[in-house]
Amino acid sequence: MPRLPLPRTRRARLTALGAVVAVLAAATVLWATRDTAPPAVPTQDALLDMPAAPGSAEQVKIDTTTYLPATVPAPAVLLAHGFGGDKNSVADDARELARKGFVVMTWSARGFGKSTGKIGLNDPDGEVADASRLIDRLVAQRQVTLDANGDPKVAVTGASYGGALSLLLAGTDKRVDAIAPVITYNDLAQGLIPNAATPATTTSGTPAAGAFAADGVFKKSWAGIFFSAGSGAAASGSPSAEAPEAGQETDTGATGAAGTAAGAAAALPAGPPGAGGPRGGPADPCGRFTAAVCRAYTELGTTGQASQASVDLLRRVSPASVTSKITVPTLLVQGESDTLFGLDQSDANARQITAAGGKVRTIWYTGGHDGGKPGPQLRGKIADFLWTALDGGDPGTGFSYDVQGTLRANGTPSVRTVNAAAYPGLTGPATERRLLALNGPAQPVVRPAGANPAAVSGIPGLNGVASSSSRLGALFSNDPPGQAAQFSTAPVDSQVVVSGASTVRLQVAADPAHPQPDAVLFAKLYDVGQDGSRVLPANAIAPFRVSGLPADGTPVDVTVTLPGIVRPIEGGHSLRLVVGTTDQGYAAPAAPAVFRIGLAAGGTGLAVPVVPGKSVGSPAPVGQLVGIAVTLAIGLAAVFFAALRRRRATDVDPALATTPLVIEGLRKQYAGGFVAVQELSFRVEPGQVLGLLGPNGAGKTTTLRMLMGLITPTAGSIRVFGHKITPGAPVLSRIGSFVEGSGFLPHLSGRENLELYWASTGRPAEKAHFAEALEIAGLGNAVERRVRTYSQGMRQRLAIAQAMLGLPELMVLDEPTNGLDPPQIHQMREVLKRYAATGRTVVVSSHLLAEVEQTCTHVVVMHRGSLVAAGEVGELAAAGGEATFRVDDPAVAAAALKALSGVTDVDVDGDLVHANLGELPRADGVAALVRAGVAVEQAGPRRRLEDAFLQLVGDQS
Repeated sequence: MPRLPLPRTRRARLTALGAVVAVLAAATVLWATRDTAPPAVPTQDALLDMPAAPGSAEQVKIDTTTYLPATVPAPAVLLAHGFGGDKNSVADDARELARKGFVVMTWSARGFGKSTGKIGLNDPDGEVADASRLIDRLVAQRQVTLDANGDPKVAVTGASYGGALSLLLAGTDKRVDAIAPVITYNDLAQGLIPNAATPATTTSGTPAAGAFAADGVFKKSWAGIFFSAGSGAAASGSPSAEAPEAGQETDTGATGAAGTAAGAAAALPAGPPGAGGPRGGPADPCGRFTAAVCRAYTELGTTGQASQASVDLLRRVSPASVTSKITVPTLLVQGESDTLFGLDQSDANARQITAAGGKVRTIWYTGGHDGGKPGPQLRGKIADFLWTALDGGDPGTGFSYDVQGTLRANGTPSVRTVNAAAYPGLTGPATERRLLALNGPAQPVVRPAGANPAAVSGIPGLNGVASSSSRLGALFSNDPPGQAAQFSTAPVDSQVVVSGASTVRLQVAADPAHPQPDAVLFAKLYDVGQDGSRVLPANAIAPFRVSGLPADGTPVDVTVTLPGIVRPIEGGHSLRLVVGTTDQGYAAPAAPAVFRIGLAAGGTGLAVPVVPGKSVGSPAPVGQLVGIAVTLAIGLAAVFFAALRRRRATDVDPALATTPLVIEGLRKQYAGGFVAVQELSFRVEPGQVLGLLGPNGAGKTTTLRMLMGLITPTAGSIRVFGHKITPGAPVLSRIGSFVEGSGFLPHLSGRENLELYWASTGRPAEKAHFAEALEIAGLGNAVERRVRTYSQGMRQRLAIAQAMLGLPELMVLDEPTNGLDPPQIHQMREVLKRYAATGRTVVVSSHLLAEVEQTCTHVVVMHRGSLVAAGEVGELAAAGGEATFRVDDPAVAAAALKALSGVTDVDVDGDLVHANLGELPRADGVAALVRAGVAVEQAGPRRRLEDAFLQLVGDQS
């Protein structure tokens, strides 16, 4: 039997092992992504007749679909859709639950999909009564497991609008055994007209309790989007009319379990030109809404405030109206990225149901109306909760929340889950609150006429996309100058995880010159980094109204409850409270006004909620596990391959530890045999400005690219401070370079480009020395302008500033004066001289002889890839027989020199006469001038680098 040939060398064995690892990684991918299509789920469709609403003769039809598990009878789940969707919106979730063994019924609520009737916002006599009759339908079909008393085992779940339905149904129909509402509300009046102010400190023991004060501020952007969705979502019964509020999970994660209302509005069918209202009927501003709901919205949209009748209507259709009657096991799932229904809504549901005697388990996750629907792991937890509750078990009262970090893998941020034994302030101790002192004087703020321009705190439904990028987040968060007061904490010593709603006591006063009895204000809490960059967590904002302001300017104390967030504040970061007068997402008064905002006297500062618990990493889906496995396999292979270069990468010559650059026997040959650099050797000492001089094609750029580790030499070595250069060598961090082009982003300012570049290096901001680099570059105020407005000279100077960041010990520049006009070249020369004056070393390549002569102390001349000369600029320029004489009679002197044998190229330049003496000693030239009666004031070599360069290059041609 023949033997397989085995690799003989260490390099060959490592290469073979790396290949094996790569093959195994590919096999892992194929195995993990093999076809595993889930089994089909049988369904039953029915269009059910429902009684008319009180006072209406209209017969309502509700479109339903029942999803059957493999075995019936089985426990049932009513799965309600989100606002703007229909039963098709939750089809995938229904199939998933059916595969887990539940009988699942979905339906299109009144006014959505193919169902008729008017949208009553979960009216107890409308949508809630419909859901109760659906339970009757399930029992009549004998597909549902019954309790001992003949009641069905049934749970209700849904997101947003559907989540509120589950709460309302549990509070009115005693047959409901468990509920799992997702990203929903407690009080729709507070959800759409919030007021975060209370006259005194009334902090609850729970972590995210909202103020829930009366007379709030209308959340016009979100409300308008949903009213539009409800006005037109039923225009077609086809699935194409489906809005994504309860739709499918998207790749971007921007569509939540209730999806984005912006997406909902965008998904609505426009209809043909001249089309009327919903379903092709006459145009109607109320759309599919009931008359009562339409009146309430019209009032809010036109006045910005709600009458008592409108508030009563909103509370009647809110879970808060029945939570005192809910005693069944409840799982509250709320999103941490949700500017529609924040964590305070879930907190209120938890407190009220617990007070009624119900057991509540709470989960906060990273999604929400702005951040995405629950993923498969969380959906699995919901299903497990429902199984345990319907099976008579105890699903517990635990609490967990997700902490999203800054580390990203394949575009996905890292997330860890913190588990606590109970929701603080309910069955366990009250929430711990850490007090952080706020600093800042009382400040006047202006509300402009029309409340315009308005501050920007986010874009409804798109805040999750914005928060994925700090720069996008900055675009979606803006406070106009003069409209906001700002107060800051000192940097925290170590990480503080804000887990809920912080509170602060403020003083608000009217301007006596322009008294206003009421102030509508907006509070935000920013996370501010060490470099001054700021992030508005979850784009959350707390609107509040302060009434009864004295006309004489006496301040009124008010406690403001900030939005509930989960945010790790890293050590060295601080918190900044911003209180402004406008926000584009809310209805602010149009009259101009001035207020004075300060910290309350004797206030305790910022009270930040902290919920301790046990942290665990979130389980990754199969796709992520495959990615991790492949990444680990590739990393393992990289480790083995890196071993081939390890000795070279750690090769250090201690004798050269203080020498910036030593090149020995350098050669670079490309495929095809072309030799770009050959046998190049030279040395650069500390404090030198070395010019790498040569015509285009001499090999200068190739040499610098090898110096920077961008390409690998064929032979020879390069050492920087004694370290041998290899790709990625750590010593490269001691070099500042401009070799491959700057690649600046034109829409950012010069300073922002520099900050972005430095951040990409991962080094601390304080090590950048921005001020020093910008001073040397001499850009002045232009550094604050966008780069697209820069001239070529300014771009080059910005590139030099980038190379100077960190004040590297060695700076390497390739043709820095390319494309510059003479004045710009002069400016660039001054930039390089200023940097060299700091005592550091510069290597600059150029084909401009005069620039090397005027800027550099030393020069290396290259031609056709080889070294032809090296030394001090003055010595090289003085080589040859050229001489310069300063005389009193240049014309006579020129004639006398021309008469000498062997003298050529005699030129007159003012009182200077230049001549190439050839082999003739300079003293003989002086003697000839004296004999001709010319007074010689000065005689010496003609120091012109151009002539020496041309002579050297010519010798090599």
